[in-house]
Amino acid sequence: MEQEKKDWELYPENYQTEKDGVTFKLKKDGTPKKKAGRPKGSKSNYHYHSKTKAKINARRAVNNKKKRIKKLQTQISNQKQSLKKQTKVLNKLDNKTNNQVVLDTEIEQLTPSVQQEIKENKEENVVFHPNEGPQTDFLAAGEKDVLYGGAAGGGKSYAMLVDPLRYAHKAAHRALILRRSMPELRELIDKSRELYPQAFPGCKFREVEKLWNFPSGAKIEFGFLERDADVYRYQGQAYSWIGFDEITHLPTEFGWNYLASRLRTTDPEIEPYLRCTANPGGVGANWVKKRYIEPSETNESFVGSDGLTRKFIPAKLDDNPYLAKDGRYEQMLKALPPIQRRQLLEGNWDVAEGAAFVEFDPTVHVIEPFFLPVTWERVKGIDYGYSSESCCLWGAIDRSDGTLIIYRELYKKNLTGLDLGRIITEMEVEDPFSVQGVLDTAAWARTGTTGPTVGETLQQLGHKLRRADKNRIQGKIQIHEYLKVQNSGSRPKLQIFNTCPNLIRELQSIPLSKTKPEDVDTNASDHAYDALRYLIMSRPRINDPLQRIRELKKEAKKSGLLMMGPDCGTAILNGVPIAFANKLLRGNIGVIGASGTGVQEVTSLLSRNNYGVSQVIGVGGRDLEAVVGGITTLMAIDALAADPQTKKIILIAIKDQNSVPSSIG
Repeated sequence: MEQEKKDWELYPENYQTEKDGVTFKLKKDGTPKKKAGRPKGSKSNYHYHSKTKAKINARRAVNNKKKRIKKLQTQISNQKQSLKKQTKVLNKLDNKTNNQVVLDTEIEQLTPSVQQEIKENKEENVVFHPNEGPQTDFLAAGEKDVLYGGAAGGGKSYAMLVDPLRYAHKAAHRALILRRSMPELRELIDKSRELYPQAFPGCKFREVEKLWNFPSGAKIEFGFLERDADVYRYQGQAYSWIGFDEITHLPTEFGWNYLASRLRTTDPEIEPYLRCTANPGGVGANWVKKRYIEPSETNESFVGSDGLTRKFIPAKLDDNPYLAKDGRYEQMLKALPPIQRRQLLEGNWDVAEGAAFVEFDPTVHVIEPFFLPVTWERVKGIDYGYSSESCCLWGAIDRSDGTLIIYRELYKKNLTGLDLGRIITEMEVEDPFSVQGVLDTAAWARTGTTGPTVGETLQQLGHKLRRADKNRIQGKIQIHEYLKVQNSGSRPKLQIFNTCPNLIRELQSIPLSKTKPEDVDTNASDHAYDALRYLIMSRPRINDPLQRIRELKKEAKKSGLLMMGPDCGTAILNGVPIAFANKLLRGNIGVIGASGTGVQEVTSLLSRNNYGVSQVIGVGGRDLEAVVGGITTLMAIDALAADPQTKKIILIAIKDQNSVPSSIG
């Protein structure tokens, strides 16, 4: 029987040989050594030994079975996870796990048949269904800070109650819903009593704390923010959602900004949000408009100066089909006065009421800083407070028309009298002279100590101050007068550099008093307002005698009279000397002089040379100043031109850069 040939006998080229190329290199067991790597030639030309081939095929079969088993295990695991998720969703729908919120993305994970069943039964279990349009957009908004505002009846209050429920299934969720005052909260609380127990059976309302406790451990609190100091009620608290219903009732944005600092959570699955609603108008309309409406188009996301993403979603009556259906609510809104009708029916943000100074217009009263001439009088008004802000306003008076320009402000709290005086001194270094000022009378009052008062301390530091006139009503009236624009395009008596933000903010937002409509609300931020009131009540005016001279000469002109002086107290009219005059020859030369000495010299020389004078008129040394405008000089020229005795005119004056144009010289 023929013996089976060995592999090296069949394929000697696949084995190592000695140098002679014939003898195989042998292993320790005496068998030839194979060459490293693949056998020479293509894969198709390589032939395994039958035993080797069988081993390889066996290994391949085992590996393939292992792969199929692993694949099946993965499929089983995925199915288990999917089943687990679907079971969780179904448990939520069956109210078996604390009424957890079911997301649309979770429902999409269910089998098509289950999804269809849910869709068919959905309307039967709906507690609140948002109206299509702005209300839905508000509840779906992903921006950090959103305003939903505009016309009345758009469903804003219900949206404010529903939005914090987005995380009511989370134990770490804590929401705060605010109104301006506690009585205003009652309506929201009553609505929440209708809504929350239906949506989350088992939730409890604690009347004393005005707090909802949910089965998950989540909390929704109701609060108020009637004045700025109320923000400290929430100091040290942390909220994952903060909302303010009718935020335009808030005079300033201080409280809202402070509450934003309370917005945080320890749960990474909770996204903190700020939400607010509003109708146009109200004491805070200006800052709300500036924060949410002016920076971008409606329904457009933008990033605010504080880095928060924002959006303004406008509301209309038509957005609420339940109110707009029969038209009765619309007719009620149409019956309102024009301003309220435009605000509440049309949702127009360009009309405002409720602020004490509705005539204040930043486009008119706020200006870019410019160089102030050193000749302009400087004044200042100071409202002092230690625990509250101290405010000092500096003003300059335009010599051309008497306009008061507020060009600098100091607004800082926790200042002693010494601190205040030193800061004012530093800020006045660049002023051309010592600034006269008025100070709150409270700063002169003694507080039981024997030391100097705040007013005395400021005086000791070199500040020229007197007690302010604190008549509140007259002060407010005067500010109205200063803000008034007489004619379209004309300049008001008060303008403010845009580097005085606190004064601008207070004039925009300070509300009228609820008990004394003729006054402002003293509970609002009013420190800059008070400083302005003191300053204006000090009756700042142009401290310039030229203005007085001009007024007197204008009055004389109205009566057809020539006003001599001041200065140049000499004249000869129809041969009659007035004041101081020399004896001169009579003739046909008329002399007009702004200098008494010059008139005396010229007329004496004329007389020595046998020239006589018809009239000699001294107009005063200030008459040719630009501010006065040469009123008497021009009248004198006209008078001599009409005088039959006068054939020639001599004008004696010194012309400089402050004189009237050379046309009268």
